Amino acid sequence: MAHCEYLASYDVTDLAAQLDAQPELWDQNPMRTSWEDGPFTQTSDIWVRFGNDPGTWAGPHEPVNYPAWDLLPALQPIVADLVARVGAKKLGGILLARIPPGASIPPHTDAGAWHAEHYPVKAYVVIRSNPQCVNRYEDEEYILPAGEAWLFNNLVTHSVENRGETDRLAAIVCMRT
Repeated sequence: MAHCEYLASYDVTDLAAQLDAQPELWDQNPMRTSWEDGPFTQTSDIWVRFGNDPGTWAGPHEPVNYPAWDLLPALQPIVADLVARVGAKKLGGILLARIPPGASIPPHTDAGAWHAEHYPVKAYVVIRSNPQCVNRYEDEEYILPAGEAWLFNNLVTHSVENRGETDRLAAIVCMRT
């Protein structure tokens, strides 16, 4: 397991309920999902934390909390615990991603992107999933159950395929140690 490592388990019931109660949070920022020829066109996002000025996203920037941070209070203790577990000195971006049944994120790498390299510690917290949702990192495959948090390397080629009949929801928490 060179590219993905189990970190912790969380009760994500309240977070899932908060997401269900606020469907309007999805796709408020379509930058990733509407990027033509980008890998995320089949997905939906909630941006919880990232740079304040889109003009600076490609280069150095200080991430800030977006309104979703306050609207998803069940996420906050999970993030605090992740930061403590990995000994993070800085919290970077936080994104929630939804992959509907039959959709996928094709193979890609985030190498070369300023944020991905400046905040290289990535935790993937699975909120909902199914046994047919496969995460791939290079030549490794993982079925990640709901409630588990995993560290993963997004600087290598990775992809996700949801062959199941339910959405796959996950929080991606970026940190710097």
